[in-house]
Amino acid sequence: MIQTLPLTAPHCRAHCATIARWWADHAVDPAGGFYGQINDDGSVEANANKGIILNTRILWFFSEAAVFLDSAECKTLASRAYQYLLEHFDDKTAGGVFWELDAQGQLVNGKKQTYAQSFAIYALCAYFKATGDQAALAKALSYFQLLEQHSWDKEKQGYLEAFSQGWQGLQDLRLSEKDLNYPKTMNTHLHVLEAYTALYLQHKTTDVQQALQRLTLLFAERIVNAANGHLRLFLDLDWVDHSPFYSYGHDIEASWLLWEALRALDNQILLNTYRPLVLQMADVALQQGLCDDGHLADEWHLATQHQHQQSCWWIQAEALVGFLTAWRLTGDMGYFSVAEGLWAYIQREHIDPIGGEWHWLAASHPDRATHYKVGFWKGPYHSGRAMMEAALLLAQPIN
Repeated sequence: MIQTLPLTAPHCRAHCATIARWWADHAVDPAGGFYGQINDDGSVEANANKGIILNTRILWFFSEAAVFLDSAECKTLASRAYQYLLEHFDDKTAGGVFWELDAQGQLVNGKKQTYAQSFAIYALCAYFKATGDQAALAKALSYFQLLEQHSWDKEKQGYLEAFSQGWQGLQDLRLSEKDLNYPKTMNTHLHVLEAYTALYLQHKTTDVQQALQRLTLLFAERIVNAANGHLRLFLDLDWVDHSPFYSYGHDIEASWLLWEALRALDNQILLNTYRPLVLQMADVALQQGLCDDGHLADEWHLATQHQHQQSCWWIQAEALVGFLTAWRLTGDMGYFSVAEGLWAYIQREHIDPIGGEWHWLAASHPDRATHYKVGFWKGPYHSGRAMMEAALLLAQPIN
């Protein structure tokens, strides 16, 4: 039986350091950058391709951890990720970042996914915060300008999903094989919102502020369905919803990221207007998605009226932050109690007791070992961010 620790700021801070230690010890590729894949058992796939999502999430985590943990080693590893991005992922001709490289850093897929450009902005802002490197901020601003030029739908608003390497239209816009092929998606808008929030906090200019405010209002009105508290996941050019399911993990993640965007804008009218919506999203996730063992379920499928209760690491990480945010917003200890149960579940089911990195699926899931610990879609971003955000929320004085 795994002994679980209480949900406290020191324990979250300590576990953030444990996550950083695991990635520093296991993920660095001596040939350059970081490995593209490490399996659940810790074995390295040295020839695995390297994706931009993993690289930017590593860059973001080590940059933030350098500040949060006051760690010179994390800053060094952030610089390693930053240099690899500039040397291999950055498109020197058309601008933006490539989607995928081979293990030697050679181009495999040069498509320009809006989601990926957003993560690059997010990571570069964190690196600028950690180092003060003006070149990193300038690069983030160049990606921001490319999104505003190419991705923003000037006729019907919103950010279009994907483009070719030269920023031309594509037939297949999907972010991954599990996504539907629609030109606008919740997931991309959520991470543009996240990136623009980070950019505005580091670079408070009128153009960034206007883009962030425009997107924040669009997200709250077009992406969030106030009638049921869920997100509209897949949308056509006219904003018609084609979602086949609700995503509890995205619902709770969006609740606190939307609140962070509103806080960054620091507009009291907007904060007061959308605070109830933020809490509604958290409440719906809690009431509809919380399972008996304390974890947040994956999805609710509309056609079958079936709840998919599989526990993915990122959902539990985002739920921890989302419920703690709702607790801080309201003072309602019910949210804190749910977060406590979730933290205990994470320790039992997702944190590997040997080393500390999280399993993709719960340890009790029969398919756990088939999912990687490090890979195209799994970095230290969700788990590491959850520990940093939770520590900050828990350390705040109670009103």
